This record gives sequence, C-alpha cells and structure tokens, in this order.
Amino acid sequence: MKTNKNRWLIAFSAISIHLSIGAAYAYSVYKIPIHDSLGWSMTEITLAFTLMMALAGLSAAFFGSFVENMGPRKSTITAAVLFSIGQAGAGVSIAVDSLALFILTYGLLSGLGLGIGYIAPVSTLVKWFPDRRGFATGMAVLGFGAGALLTAPVAAKLILAVGISNTFYILGASYFVIMILGASYIAPPPEGWMPKGMQDAIASGRRAKIADLAQLTQREAVRTKRFWMLWAMMLVNTSAGIMMISVASPMAQEVVGLSAVAAGTMVGFMGLFNGGGRLLWATISDYIGRRHIYMIFFVLQILAFITLTMTTNAILFQLLILIVVSCYGGGFSNLPAFIADMFGVKRLGAIHGYLLTTWSMGGILGPLLVSIIKEQTGSYLPVFYLFTALMCVSLMISIFLKADIKKLEAANKEKQLLANAA
Repeated sequence: MKTNKNRWLIAFSAISIHLSIGAAYAYSVYKIPIHDSLGWSMTEITLAFTLMMALAGLSAAFFGSFVENMGPRKSTITAAVLFSIGQAGAGVSIAVDSLALFILTYGLLSGLGLGIGYIAPVSTLVKWFPDRRGFATGMAVLGFGAGALLTAPVAAKLILAVGISNTFYILGASYFVIMILGASYIAPPPEGWMPKGMQDAIASGRRAKIADLAQLTQREAVRTKRFWMLWAMMLVNTSAGIMMISVASPMAQEVVGLSAVAAGTMVGFMGLFNGGGRLLWATISDYIGRRHIYMIFFVLQILAFITLTMTTNAILFQLLILIVVSCYGGGFSNLPAFIADMFGVKRLGAIHGYLLTTWSMGGILGPLLVSIIKEQTGSYLPVFYLFTALMCVSLMISIFLKADIKKLEAANKEKQLLANAA
C-alpha cells in the first residue's frame, strides 16, 4: 500500500499531458495563414482537423488495451512521439507545399497521438484518487480544454514572428518535451492503494468503503446493458454539445440578432464553460454520484432546448447555449469516474476508449444534423425540437441505468451477507 509517488504530482503530470494534446483545439489559428500563404481551400485545410478529431476517438478505442498493457508511461511516450511528429511534420508539409503530407502528419499522426494521450493519464489518475474520482478526472480534462486557450495566442504570435512552418516546429518540440516530462513521473499506484486520510476514515467508521459495482474487462463490459446505456447517453450529450459549438455564432446572429462581435464574445465564453463545466460537474459528482449528474445534464438540456424554441431574448439565449456546452464538457469529465464506479479500474483505459467512440460519432452526427436541418427548413428551430426529443430519450435511459445499478448493488449486498454468514 505504500508508494514513493505524490498523487498531486501525478495529477500535475496528467494535466501537462492534456494541456499539450488539447492544443489541437487551437487549429483555427492556422487556417487563414495557411490559406493565404499556400492557397489551399478552407475545405482542404479543415480536412486534416476533421481527420484528427475522428481518429482521436477511434484510436482511443483501438489502443485502449495497449494503454492498459503497456502502462501509462510507455503509452504517454508513444503518444508524445506520434503527436509531436505530427505537429512538426505539418511544418514540413507547409514548407514543401504538400496537402497530402499535411493530412498525413497533422491529421493521421497527431490524431493517433491525441487518442492515446487522452486516455493514458486519465485512467491512471482515477486510480490515484479513489476518494475523489470526479475531481481527479475533472482536473485532467480541464487541462485538455485549456490547451487551446494557452496555445492559440502563442501560435498566433509565433506565426507573425517566425512563419507557419517554424511555428509548427517550435510547438511540436515543446509538446514533446512537456509530454515526456509528464510521462517520466506518471505511474499507477500499487493495487488497492488508498490515501491515508481515506484509510483512517474507513478504519474509524467515519466513511464506508465504497466498492465498485464490478471489476470487468472491456470484453465483459460491452456485454452488459449498462455499457450500452451509457454509450447512448454519451452519444446524445456529445452530439448536442458539438452541434452547438459548430454553429453557435451564426445561430445566435440569426435567431436573436447578435452582432458578429457579440457572437464572437459568446464563443469565447463557451470555451470557459466547456472547460469550467468539466471540473465543476466532476467535483459535484463526488458528492451526489455520477448517475445523478447525467440525469441532471438531461433535465437541464431538455429545459434549455425547449426554451430555445421560444425565446427571443439575447441574454437568455446565450445563457442556454452555455448551459448545453457546460453539460457537454461535464459529460467527458464524469465519464472515466462513472466507468470506474460501474466496471472497476482493472481495464478502465480500454473501456474508456470504447466509450470515446461517441466522441468521433458525435463530432460527425451533431454538425451533420444541424447542417441538413438548416438547409432543408431554413431555420434552427427544428434542431431544438429534435434535441429536446433526444434528451428526453436519454433521460429515460439514465433512469433505467440508475435502476439497473441499484438492482446490481442489491445483489452484491446480498452476496456479501451470504459470504459473511458462511
């Protein structure tokens, strides 16, 4: 049970890794300079980012077992190599004016590194914070959300000072150094490890030892109803959030008449609510439980989407969008802790990877739905009605999930009583 590692330094290592890969969300900074410099179309430039985002979720699913088998240090080193080569390689592709190489490096290599780098520290951090699972994962994914906030202004200044290619070289090297430093310290705790305060509280009876619902492998987990219920809930929550992020500015301008400047300011606040929601909702979940947090997400979003169909008030409209975005961020931050609650920590990284396929699918489904509906109807209102219905379905699924969990908890309690009696 003893360890020479400090769990808060483990958390710092995890955050540094997520800050690096989270820089991917600063991609919009490069689009206009690349277009002006090389003449590539915006669609061509966006293709690399779309591929990277799609691969992030898919690689997390495919390499989840790799992360668990190799451990967080080797997994993070692998992610650092792939992600940083992808970033630096993008600089080479700009220098030689090769769109195909740009898509291969920035899109493919960085996407693979992003997926592996996302799950490796999170699954480890959950094991170091058995007393604060939500807070721990919230810290890590907050770092992921904050990566773009830090990188965007730095990249913009570097582009002006040293050019696009050199910017990618400098940032690629920086990401590699930061991620390797994080990897050098990160490690899983001994099996069954608990912080001393938690041990003392359990020993004195001030705190009950909370047992996970089960300890399952990824193959066992996907055979359960609760895995697919959580998968469906995450798909809807993710689709709604990415849909809102993809059209927030033009939607606000059209529906409530915001100016382009005001809509841009709102988009900035969306970043804060996305990141802040990750830590806030995850911390709250440690006190009221993950099953209740997701139910709150869907209730809030049902109310938000219903109200969006009726309001013409610009302030209320923006507030409702921010609520949806905070629930989107909160869904990601609560996911690893919820997985640990229901399936244990034995193969958490692999199960987390499978559930992150909703990230890739939601990234396609959300923007696609809003684009089709807007094109066919000329209005955003049907989008609000559709997502109201989807949130109602998700709320029902979350209620069934809670009932399934309670049923399994009762069965586990009965087994424990029989074992004690024997």
